[in-house]
Amino acid sequence: MPSSPTQSGAHSANLGAGASASPDTAPARRTKPPRPIALALQGGGSHGAFTWGVLDTLLGETGLAIEALSGTSAGAVNAVALADGWAKAQQNGGSPADWRAAARNTLAGMWDEIGQWGALGALPARFAQALWGKAAATQWAHANLWTQALEGLLAPYQVNPLDLNPLRDLLRRRIDFEGLRRPDVPRVFVSATQVATGKAAIFSGRRLDVDAVTASACLPTLFRAIEIDGQTFWDGGYSVNPALSPLIAHCGDPDIVVVQINPLRRSELPTTAQDVLDRIHELNFNASLLAQMRGIDRINRLLADGALTRGGCKPVRLHRIDGGSALLAYSASTTTDPDPGLIRELFHIGQESARRWLGRHFEALGQRSTVDVGRDYDDDTRIEWPDACALPPNVQASG
Repeated sequence: MPSSPTQSGAHSANLGAGASASPDTAPARRTKPPRPIALALQGGGSHGAFTWGVLDTLLGETGLAIEALSGTSAGAVNAVALADGWAKAQQNGGSPADWRAAARNTLAGMWDEIGQWGALGALPARFAQALWGKAAATQWAHANLWTQALEGLLAPYQVNPLDLNPLRDLLRRRIDFEGLRRPDVPRVFVSATQVATGKAAIFSGRRLDVDAVTASACLPTLFRAIEIDGQTFWDGGYSVNPALSPLIAHCGDPDIVVVQINPLRRSELPTTAQDVLDRIHELNFNASLLAQMRGIDRINRLLADGALTRGGCKPVRLHRIDGGSALLAYSASTTTDPDPGLIRELFHIGQESARRWLGRHFEALGQRSTVDVGRDYDDDTRIEWPDACALPPNVQASG
């Protein structure tokens, strides 16, 4: 896989040197001071490699200051990897450019290892593939265990009695969660879903640890619920994907950039069983984002109209980086495939998508939103009040 191009020239030995140009070779948008942004990273299994490509490009942009990251599932993994590389380099001294380069290297190393999951054939690697949902049905057809698990006929307590979880092991080896609390390291928020209530839980600061990130990426059909402080948690995508409110509440006045993996629209009607399941997956994991974007837009409009004061609310500038038509070519079922070639392709698409977004919208940062919420996220459930309040023809008003 092409590695993350860095200022130090380091690259991943496992996946090869990148062929695409580094954003460091492009003309830098040097603004004084850099423009602050907060990043909201959607989850999406192996499609998180797209987000890795986006982050790689943004980290190479000296005109940006990343204040915080909020991530769900694979988005959470990307968030802690970025912050970990940043924190370790900061602890060793050096300049902000060194911190950014280290963050890019840490992301590359994380995805190198995930890519190896798709290339190995040993039993632990098959469990690793299962982390992203690819239960290797053809390899396990004689037992039919993983197929039944994915279809909901068996629970992880039968299929995975040893509770093997390769992500948990990877995080323990690679991420120093204590270091994420250092000053001047971008703050990280990770979301998971409470099994008992269905509500989202946000982990940050001292609550952010291996268990929190593992919970954020816990697929309940394949892995046991993660217990934290007496409560059990599943994948954060079931409740909030990703959480925007922590970025609004805890950041100064940055622009929020959503890195969106799941497509909002597909023009073709799904007709096969797999296509239907894929689209259901995309709709489910986009639902919370649609609701959040609509809510923020509503508050922005009320503030602009003077119907709300800014005492308890503040306007939020919203932006989005997505893969457009290039990412539409990858169905939701490929989110479960840690194939190195797929990860390489998605990484490059992410890099290019971020470069394109910077070219079009960098000057809007700090000035205005670049997302048309009404077009992309609003729905048609609102009823005009004259119509809603009108009485049926055969009913007369009393009095």
